[in-house]
Amino acid sequence: MILGHIGVRAGSKGVPRKNFKPICGKPLIDWSLEQLLEHAQVDAVVVSTDDEEIYEHAVAKGTLAIGLRPDHLATDGAGKWGVWQHALEASEALIGKVDAFLDLDATSPLRLPSDITDALALYEAEKPDMVMSCCEARKNPYFNLVEPDETGALHVSKPLPGGVVARQAAPTVFEHAASTYVVKPDYLKTEKSLYEGRVIPYIMPTERCVDIDSPFDFKLVEFLLTEQLKEAANG
Repeated sequence: MILGHIGVRAGSKGVPRKNFKPICGKPLIDWSLEQLLEHAQVDAVVVSTDDEEIYEHAVAKGTLAIGLRPDHLATDGAGKWGVWQHALEASEALIGKVDAFLDLDATSPLRLPSDITDALALYEAEKPDMVMSCCEARKNPYFNLVEPDETGALHVSKPLPGGVVARQAAPTVFEHAASTYVVKPDYLKTEKSLYEGRVIPYIMPTERCVDIDSPFDFKLVEFLLTEQLKEAANG
């Protein structure tokens, strides 16, 4: 049993009510919600939200009716982990034991259905506690990420003996891309945060990992999504 999940709050400081804001012809959440509802491997879908309109919209499309999330999970300070735990518990009360918890971030609509398939395949093959979407980091803390010392002078964030004079020589680092996660339910139930177990990366192209957190991001994703749709239409 694979449970698909999307977590969305009503509030957003960067882009007001961004999760329900129209983009390329439909609400932002629907780009991810429809991927879950249409995916052959996903057995049930749940949306965790504090927004009555979004909740009713999702249930009408066929998601589980678990009610609105508790108030303590609807604040700016509420993290993914607690939201996931509540959604899993509420869903299992309706559908029984879940074998994999698949979360899609509504603010990352550029993923392809094949990304979901490939992330699930990686989870099945490697048997980790979690598969987490990542992409190649645009900046590297061993080479071109810097931070100030107590005097204000800049230094490489993670210096190595002898230094690193070329990006290609720096250790590989990834960006945590808020897009696609596959989590072992028992791990989700017993641990308190993402990185307490064996978390492995599902590597996605950088251009599919843009997360909407500002008006500029929204415009950028809208442009990229339009281009993606054109490419799909042209075969």
